[in-house]
Amino acid sequence: MLAVLVGVPAGYALARREFTGRTVLLGLVNTGMGMPPVVVGLAVWVLLVRNGPLGGLDLIYTTKAIPIVVGFTAASFQSLPPRLADLLAVLGAGRLRMLWILALEARLGLLVAVMAAFGAIVSEVGASMIVGGNLERSTRVLTTAIVTETSRGEIERALGLGVVLLALAFAVNLGLTIVQQRNRP
Repeated sequence: MLAVLVGVPAGYALARREFTGRTVLLGLVNTGMGMPPVVVGLAVWVLLVRNGPLGGLDLIYTTKAIPIVVGFTAASFQSLPPRLADLLAVLGAGRLRMLWILALEARLGLLVAVMAAFGAIVSEVGASMIVGGNLERSTRVLTTAIVTETSRGEIERALGLGVVLLALAFAVNLGLTIVQQRNRP
């Protein structure tokens, strides 16, 4: 949820606002989406560690340090006609109504962004361990718990956790796919 709450507005701003360095920033976002997650985790760790540039925010080894999906959201909004927001404003749509209509028009891409974010989050191990620390009852997630249980030789428990993770991933993606396919011809 945090990835969506942060990523969708950031992606919208990146897609619809013109500013110096926007193309470079989009390039960095797109590069981050294609990088091995453990490398992204290491880069985030360097930023968040106590003596890093963002160390004062105390985000390291907490569940707040979650990757976002700005790239897919930006691409979804960029696929809309550039003047659509202006047209909606001329037709009398207020800011919230305009954002709602734009989100509806970009909904397929936004749902892909949510599915991709969820898939990345539930499948990641390296970045989770680097940034989250794999602390039991604090920052341990299902993927890191599976790795931990496997390394302890607790294969049955690791397999059980794997089944839970797969069932959760299927349930969330099936729900999003149903929403995505609802109004198709």
